[in-house]
Amino acid sequence: MPRLYPALELRWPARPDDDHVERVVAEIDHEHPFAIDEIVNGIRVFLPSIAACERSALLIRAIDSDAATTTIDVSDEDWAERSQSSLAPIQIGRVLVLPNEGAQTATPGDLVIVVTPSMGFGTGHHASTRLCLRLLQGVPLEGGAVLDVGTGSGILAIAARKLGARIVVATDIDADALFAARENLERNAEPEVRLHHGDLANARLELGRMFDVVLANLTGALLARQAPSLGALTSPGGTLIASGFQSHEVDDVSAALLAAGLSIVQRLDEEDWVGILARLEP
Repeated sequence: MPRLYPALELRWPARPDDDHVERVVAEIDHEHPFAIDEIVNGIRVFLPSIAACERSALLIRAIDSDAATTTIDVSDEDWAERSQSSLAPIQIGRVLVLPNEGAQTATPGDLVIVVTPSMGFGTGHHASTRLCLRLLQGVPLEGGAVLDVGTGSGILAIAARKLGARIVVATDIDADALFAARENLERNAEPEVRLHHGDLANARLELGRMFDVVLANLTGALLARQAPSLGALTSPGGTLIASGFQSHEVDDVSAALLAAGLSIVQRLDEEDWVGILARLEP
């Protein structure tokens, strides 16, 4: 039976520019939107619950009287079928991401990850996921411990294992994300990745350790807010790889990470999205 996902549709008399849409979505960041689809004259924002959709609708109507809001349920089965038919294989360094088995023949040296589309959970086609994968391949992982925060599809956790990490934990506050991650772990024969359901505030206590590498493909607002928790989960001398934010958010994210004891050592940009590699001072 297909799963249903709550979504909030926003429509304008004429679609506003991207900056306006981003500002509107940023206003509901605290409700944890996890995917956005384009629709005629607007967008469809996927949120964790109907209640989150309704609260977001009230807030958006208060700040943008031109936006018409509708709460709906969307079938994951229909969405995945449409998405899979339009997704091509994508190569990021040594990592080859396929939307299904047999989509492309791998070449020697490729690390193949099969990620079937599921509502809102990354397939490698978003710039922020590609940035994380590029940065991850520049970090020595052999025998190390990696934490993937906000794992979604599990693609980064799977990549970490294939790149040599001995311990990999994938955590998310969204149970549906962990369901999708578990399916992809099985699809890629990576059953040893541990799944953790919870938020960052309690993660250090619940996981009982720090990590050599922490991956955080989140929003800019969430990265800035959770910088102390991310720092606390990173081993002294360890690495944080973060993305999910845009160039206008770099100063806020960087300042928050610096305050948490992390120093930026590398930055990559793609399509106005930013990925950074930071180190925790020993």
